[in-house]
This record gives sequence, C-alpha cells and structure tokens, in this order.
Amino acid sequence: MGKRDNRVAYMNPIAMARSRGPSQSAGPTIQDYLNRPRPTWEEVKEQLEKKKKGSRALAEFEEKMNENWKKELEKHREKLLGANESSSKKKEVNVFSLLKCSC
Repeated sequence: MGKRDNRVAYMNPIAMARSRGPSQSAGPTIQDYLNRPRPTWEEVKEQLEKKKKGSRALAEFEEKMNENWKKELEKHREKLLGANESSSKKKEVNVFSLLKCSC
C-alpha cells in the first residue's frame, strides 16, 4: 500500500497575472493626468490678482465684527472703570474719615 500523493502544483502569481493580460483600471491613467489642460501664465496671474483682492462680502463681515468687538470692549471698559471709580471713592471716603478721627 503506497502513500497517497497529496502534492499541489505551484502556480506563480506573477505569471498568472501576465497570462490574464493588462488589468482594466477604473480611473484616469498617468498619461491622462500629464496631458490634462493647464491654465496659461496670463490666467494664473489673473487668478492671483483676484485672490489678493479678496471678497467684498468677507471684508464687510470682518468690518462689522470689528465694530461689534469695539462696542463690546467699550462696554467692558466702562464696567471696569465704573467699578474702579466706586472702589476709589470708597477708599477716599475711608481716608477722609481716618483723617477726621485723628484730628
């Protein structure tokens, strides 16, 4: 009784891929990427100029935010200065009361 031959033939994956032929890619090839249309130097200059100018809406929005920020700062300053004035008045009153007592 002989042993059973359970060897399997080796299949070279590279050779099998070559025998199937070139694979069909879904996306653009490198050649397509290299041959894509590009803007001329004049168009590039125009785009850069547009970027430098910026958008008018953004400038208006920033201006409005600056105004709001200034108003908010002014309110906060008034609160702080009001608190400082009241505390300084209290200190002055305390100093005068001490001077009156020491007389």
